[in-house]
Amino acid sequence: MRTRWLLMASVMAIALCKGNIAYSETPDDVVEKHLAALGGRATLEKLTSRVMNGTISVSTPGGELSGSIEIDNKVPNKSRTLIKIDASQFGLGQIVQDQRFNGTSGYAIDTLNGSGEMSGDQLEIARINAFPSPLLKYKDAGSTLELLGREKANDRDAYVLRLTSKTGRAARMFIDAETFLLAKTVLTVSVPQLGGDVEQTILVSDYRDIDGVKVPYHIQSNNQFQSVSIAATKVEQNVAVDDEIFAKP
Repeated sequence: MRTRWLLMASVMAIALCKGNIAYSETPDDVVEKHLAALGGRATLEKLTSRVMNGTISVSTPGGELSGSIEIDNKVPNKSRTLIKIDASQFGLGQIVQDQRFNGTSGYAIDTLNGSGEMSGDQLEIARINAFPSPLLKYKDAGSTLELLGREKANDRDAYVLRLTSKTGRAARMFIDAETFLLAKTVLTVSVPQLGGDVEQTILVSDYRDIDGVKVPYHIQSNNQFQSVSIAATKVEQNVAVDDEIFAKP
């Protein structure tokens, strides 16, 4: 159970200070510049789906594990993450983790730890991680946004936005002050199996232009227990995606 939760929290969180300083920019100023850097609000609003295939590697105390990953997104807010990991070095064969969110509820299939309904922070993260960006329609989702100031992200200046969902779940998003692309997201997730909260840091990089939209091809997710690295090999947008893949099997 612990392995599943940590890995899926790391990935999802695939596709989320200094408050006493005055800045000329407002939170929405930063958001609009960020959306423009991604390709523009109008272009993003025309996206209907995205399918990303790639490789995944997981650092564990027992060694490095690797495998494949597929992330499917479809408007208005459906997502699926399918991971297949070779764990033969531990005598476990292939581990399959298939997390599905239909926009309202979610279900996780896990050959190692067992399957079940998504709940708690796992479900909440799926809800707020809206495609193609949680900042595109955050007000419609009932979320609030604050500009906390500027800090360093990857040794570069970045605006720090705090996005808080209507249920109170918050994430700090670091927007590069020059490119206005997302550089890092930091959030805290509750992991009952570990007896408390775990801080998750997600670094995104290697942005590439796909049909006029900037898409990160590398995602690195770290916490004190493990590190997960995802490298995209193929990204397609506005392709047909069957709704059945987001449903509970």
